Amino acid sequence: MTIDPVVAVLLPCYNEASTIGQVVADFRAALPQATVYVYDNNSTDGTAEIAAAAGAVVRQEHQQGKGYVLRSMFRDIEADCYVLADGDDTYPAEAAPAMVAAVLEQGADMVVGDRLSSTYFAENTRRFHGGGNVLVRRLVNGFFNGQIADIMTGYRAFGYAFVKSFPVLSSGFEIETEMTIFALENHLRVVSQPVEYRDRPEGSVSKLNTVHDGVRVLKTIVKLFKDYRPLLFFSLLAAVCLVTGIGLGIPVAVEFFQTGLVPRFPTLFLALFLLLAALHLFVAGLILDTQARGRRQQFEMMVNLMTSQRAGSWLGRSGSQRSQGHPGRSPQA
Repeated sequence: MTIDPVVAVLLPCYNEASTIGQVVADFRAALPQATVYVYDNNSTDGTAEIAAAAGAVVRQEHQQGKGYVLRSMFRDIEADCYVLADGDDTYPAEAAPAMVAAVLEQGADMVVGDRLSSTYFAENTRRFHGGGNVLVRRLVNGFFNGQIADIMTGYRAFGYAFVKSFPVLSSGFEIETEMTIFALENHLRVVSQPVEYRDRPEGSVSKLNTVHDGVRVLKTIVKLFKDYRPLLFFSLLAAVCLVTGIGLGIPVAVEFFQTGLVPRFPTLFLALFLLLAALHLFVAGLILDTQARGRRQQFEMMVNLMTSQRAGSWLGRSGSQRSQGHPGRSPQA
């Protein structure tokens, strides 16, 4: 007999009263088998009440920030497929069934709702957002050898293993960048699906601060580059120190061989310090790279264990349905 997969729609919200009712209704229509969860992040405009009236399961997250909301969602909710969207009615719920199919039928760990290959640049009216998205895409794909079309999209679908193994470290809007880098670094199966993007309707206000949150995203990229690729990161720093140290030291050495004197001791000391710093940075990169490799091995073992346990739970669900029957449909061979 077949077993219906459990699908959860996750909608983190902060003051989205003007749109959340329509968003919940759209996802309930597009994915009638799914449960729609709205996690309210200290809204003051009645978002939670409107979401509940529209048929969503509403929960509260009191720590302010999208990263905190996602941490609670990923910890609390058990499902076979998770669809993450925003409550601002900028993403089409009609695209969700194809994203769910990519997870459940094609085995994708993460499906990225790609706005940049669709209508984003025509619809988005906020200054610098388009250029910022392109910059982040180039940096992340360049640093982590990726080909992800839209790094910062808030429209995604995930498999169970991704949700339960992803360590949420960010607190704000940089969480999307962190999820993408995590998937690339751990060689997870990522699928990009173009989706139409529409600008916020009148009366809906973005919570994203272009400069402040943009700087946080760039800092996150650098931090994760250091954590995930320490040998390359520290080798680059070592190369800068090495070249600078040699550049400062050569004139001092030339003077010494010509005159037998070293009149510029401060320059000599600085050059030697930079050469030693280059050596220490390179050695630090080697040590941290070994540790990073060990973390990757532990991650693979954890995912394998999680997958085997998940397969056992599916067998348990199947046996339970065979013994008790499944309400609302006949067993299939």
